[in-house]
Amino acid sequence: MRYGQLPFSIFSTRHTARGLTLIETLVAVAVFSTIALTAWFGLIRIFEMQQVLRIKTVATNLATEQIEIVRNLPYDDVGVVNSIPNGVVPYQQQLERDGRQFLVTTIVRNVDQAFDGTIGGVPNDLSPADNKLVQITVSCYECAKDVEPVTVTTYVAPKALESTGNNGALFVEVFDANGQPVQGANVYIEYVGTTTPIIINDVTNDEGMYQLIDAPPGVESYAISVSKTGYSTERTYATGDPENPVPDKPHANVASGQVTEISFAIDKVSRINVFSRTRLCEPVPSVDFNLAGLKTIGTNVLKYDENHQTDTSGWVQINNIEWDTYTYSVLETGLDLIGANPNVPVGISPGATQAIDLIFANANPRAVLFTVRDGANEQLLSDATVTVTQGASVQTEITGSGYLAQSDWSGGGGQVQFSNNSQYSNQTGDIETANPVGELKLVSVGDTYRSDGWLESSIFDIGTTTNFLVLTWEPGDQPAQTGEHAIRFQVATNDVLQENQAWDFVGPTGSGDSYYTTSGQPIASVHDGDRYLKYRVYLETADTAYTPNVSDVRFSFSTACTPVGQAYFSGLNSSAYTVTITKTGYQTTTLNNVLFTQNWQAVAVTMNPL
Repeated sequence: MRYGQLPFSIFSTRHTARGLTLIETLVAVAVFSTIALTAWFGLIRIFEMQQVLRIKTVATNLATEQIEIVRNLPYDDVGVVNSIPNGVVPYQQQLERDGRQFLVTTIVRNVDQAFDGTIGGVPNDLSPADNKLVQITVSCYECAKDVEPVTVTTYVAPKALESTGNNGALFVEVFDANGQPVQGANVYIEYVGTTTPIIINDVTNDEGMYQLIDAPPGVESYAISVSKTGYSTERTYATGDPENPVPDKPHANVASGQVTEISFAIDKVSRINVFSRTRLCEPVPSVDFNLAGLKTIGTNVLKYDENHQTDTSGWVQINNIEWDTYTYSVLETGLDLIGANPNVPVGISPGATQAIDLIFANANPRAVLFTVRDGANEQLLSDATVTVTQGASVQTEITGSGYLAQSDWSGGGGQVQFSNNSQYSNQTGDIETANPVGELKLVSVGDTYRSDGWLESSIFDIGTTTNFLVLTWEPGDQPAQTGEHAIRFQVATNDVLQENQAWDFVGPTGSGDSYYTTSGQPIASVHDGDRYLKYRVYLETADTAYTPNVSDVRFSFSTACTPVGQAYFSGLNSSAYTVTITKTGYQTTTLNNVLFTQNWQAVAVTMNPL
């Protein structure tokens, strides 16, 4: 599927209020600044929460792994070294997962269970150490302070039950994403060791445990599934199944006179709302993509790995999603993914609703999406300058910003709203727009040029409220003979479109008597929050034997559809490039001899603070 051609520029204007006092203007600016700062810090907090969730997911997986290691030990070895009960398990150990150091603390206690009496009770249990309680706590001591430790507990029982029968016992433990017991979880057990299966439906107790006593022995004979209304599901799998031949959690064994313990983790399900859009927040319909989690159910088998498609309005809701860390990949051949909010991987909390914006452009050979992160805390970095250089060819993008550019005016004037990227609104008649195509200059009269003139663009619709960032144009240098003010720009914006509305063109100070005279100047903050934009370019020469010229006009901006920490390039070639990433307060990162050999690829970059 190939989405319609995206525009390559945008500009608009706004009707400014009349008669405002200086105090009223300052108050309005202060209010907007407060709102913008609040939104910015809220966004930072979201990214921090995503990072915390990922760390907790890794910690939970590590705790579960250590529990399984303990359960595979001989019963007499289950204990802490030089403690009571004594065993082979270290009290503390440092383990690395996902590039981080975790501290694993293990405590083992003897437990007197009531099923055979209790010490001093009726009946009196003269062997009260019926089984052992194992508690494993995983903490990330080098992570942020708000990453709470994950604690998982389990019981380990001796092989020999106090019973004269030939059967064994099966203990099923259920806990949530934080390692806390899940009371009232549904436990479905099917004994497949006989021609006629034994089926058991029951629930866990207050400690998240279901104990099946006097169970017939069998090797991988107990198929178990654990669920709860509104929660995720976890189950065992048959070894050798073609879709999962080597499961992480095979069907359970029960041996004569022994206890088999098996644990499951479930929690409240979540939902994900996926939107496919352009960088102007326009919907891109019917986009196919894949969503995959981090958890596995077997060797090279993901627990969640499914394809989805957005609808005709560019939206799809995915329900019953388990808490996990997810990645997404686009399956469309006619589109390039030029960014995503939030960026992958995305951590999904239990019982949450997560919105994901996938931002697309028409596919362009040799496209690359850079993602820039802080090397110390892995936070995405906005306002980083990514420069891709090959010989004299230099392309630059800013992370966390979108842009629209116009580089052709040969279609003529008369276009009110921007739809044809080679047209504009009007001009004085002194601007040459098609000789050559792709360049603005003063009209020539014989051997000389007109002394001055201006051209006004069509109305550009960004699609949503916008924070405008920087105005740039090419070429930045003009012939010295044209004078000091050869190229000047003004900008006008509006938050709504109305018939016969006024467009007030202003410069960097927000007043009508100021002009943008240097490429790369920040756009006045008075335009922030508007949706529609127009620009006016003024050409003037001090010597009519020379003319200034403009070949490209570009406005950068940020919106809800602007991918944070990401920058997109397209139309590159297969030769080696030098990539330079700079940002105030960070060391410059340089990548040499980078080859872009695919039609689309992603490059991750980290920057170290100074």
